[in-house]
Amino acid sequence: MIELKDIVVRFGDFEALHNINVEVKEGEFFTFLGPSGCGKTTTLRTITGFIDPAGGTVNVNGQDITHVPIEKRNIGIVFQSYALFPTMTVYDNIAFGLKIRKLKKAEVDQKVREIARKVDLTDEQLQKAVSQLSGGQQQRVAIARALVTGPAIICMDEPLSNLDAKLRVQLRNELKKMQRDFGITTIYVTHDQEEALTLSDRIAVFNKGFIEQIGTPNEIYNHSATEFVCNFIGDINALPAEVTEKMGLAKDEKHFIRLERIRVNQPAIAGECCVPGVVKDYEYYGLYIKYHVDVNGTILKAVEKNDGVHLYRQGEKVSLALSAADVMSYPA
Repeated sequence: MIELKDIVVRFGDFEALHNINVEVKEGEFFTFLGPSGCGKTTTLRTITGFIDPAGGTVNVNGQDITHVPIEKRNIGIVFQSYALFPTMTVYDNIAFGLKIRKLKKAEVDQKVREIARKVDLTDEQLQKAVSQLSGGQQQRVAIARALVTGPAIICMDEPLSNLDAKLRVQLRNELKKMQRDFGITTIYVTHDQEEALTLSDRIAVFNKGFIEQIGTPNEIYNHSATEFVCNFIGDINALPAEVTEKMGLAKDEKHFIRLERIRVNQPAIAGECCVPGVVKDYEYYGLYIKYHVDVNGTILKAVEKNDGVHLYRQGEKVSLALSAADVMSYPA
């Protein structure tokens, strides 16, 4: 569907993207993930046509669109700021692209009302000015405007970042459902790891203009290809030498383990080793408890499901059970 081949982007002497290669399948929800300034938005803007690459090609369905004008790419775009016209009605915002294409009034009306229903905007809301809507409603308008022209691809640049945490989670679920319902190929940019893991079919993790890894959420999280990915995705423990030696792990590598892979005060099973420690602190989340355990001066964090019975408090001695099979290792 979408293929980026050896994409290089330069701003003056600064090379922002170094030979980026990505293939996105039709109907896929594909996320560009990484910290600020890593190249994810630059890659998105190269796909949409806002940036002309210094090298490489952008292909859609086998056709080279590298230098095709933005308006002829048939790509819907949802910006971080939504880029809506605040004084215009919701209806006119959604209809804007259709009117530019000089569609008949009846056809414009049909398409606007059809897409509005699909994104849960009422007839009453269609007549309001965009400035009268909540952030979540404005986001729906931005999505409707991007989809109403029937694009083959939709690109979203951090569309949830301006919303509060609760609304962000709610709209995240709606966004995924909407994408499945429309079956549209989606490229999504975010710095939020949880957002990427919950929404995506596949993820590309960016770092300083390079792609560190492309994979499913499970591959990215449980089989991180590099130390950067391992540390960027979710919470992680760097294991001290005394623990890795006890586990029989290589001395010339760095070793990491996810919090939920460490079991607190539970009998060791085959392949596990146990290390003693003291609870320094804990965080109570209701569904689970996160313990901070001092193992000879190194703090290891462990997440335990809250069973309503066991709660280990500060100063209590505990044992931590770890398996070498759960450790991710990288060159020192």
